Amino acid sequence: MSPFAWLISTAINLLFWVILIQAILSWLMAFNVVNTRNPVVATIWDLTNRLTNPLLRPIRAVLPSFNGVDLSPLVLLILLQFFERILFAYVYPLLP
Repeated sequence: MSPFAWLISTAINLLFWVILIQAILSWLMAFNVVNTRNPVVATIWDLTNRLTNPLLRPIRAVLPSFNGVDLSPLVLLILLQFFERILFAYVYPLLP
């Protein structure tokens, strides 16, 4: 695998984990397991929101919430995996 392909794959995987952490943290906050008054939780929540909101906002505009459940992180995770599969199948073999 070329260094450029490795860099793109690593960035996609990091974004995948950030979205997953944000989704799990939102569930933990909804069930009062963690509190945003904790500075560490507040910092992680703010960081993940800043990283994911630009990507989630267009999906949230199209996809309605189902009984208060936001499915946009799930849709974005599926799209990221699909995008990475397309890159592995068609683009990465063309790179030197």
